Amino acid sequence: MPPAMRIAVYGGSFNPPHVAHQLAVTWVLATQPVDEVWVMPVPEHAFGKPLADFHHRVAMAELAVRHFGGRAKVSTLEAELPRPTRTVETLRALRARIQGVELSLVIGADILPETVRWKGWEEIRATTGLVVMGRGGFPDVGGLVLPEVSSTQVRALLETGGAVDHLLDRAVVDYVTRHGLYRRAG
Repeated sequence: MPPAMRIAVYGGSFNPPHVAHQLAVTWVLATQPVDEVWVMPVPEHAFGKPLADFHHRVAMAELAVRHFGGRAKVSTLEAELPRPTRTVETLRALRARIQGVELSLVIGADILPETVRWKGWEEIRATTGLVVMGRGGFPDVGGLVLPEVSSTQVRALLETGGAVDHLLDRAVVDYVTRHGLYRRAG
């Protein structure tokens, strides 16, 4: 019997995807027992925060993972699932679609305290490996601590015309510029 495919699921808004997201993918591929990382932009935010159109966030995520030689992919699975989509349902859907898949969930230390409120958290913990990424300003979880870069910070800079070339992949910067994303209306 062939070995199961090992996928690390990395979900988020990716509004826009930035260099810390790329560093997270690099670290997971280099240090975890996974074959691929699937970057999975959410179609809508679980708590109703406004997001750039899903197709733009998917396109930017695809640009951000292009460096990984096919070991990082963008999945739009959550857009196919009933809304609101929860992580436990996404993981169930992946298991139903890919026979024998072994799943890990990439999660930031900043999100870890919120998981007690997640639907199906106990099921996730029992069936899915957890890869916890350190975040500056949060308790040390061991492993890599990502730089303090946030999509909120990047959007604020973009809105005011600030420089983001040190925070976003060049191809993502070009995409944002070409499509006029995150600019202040007016």
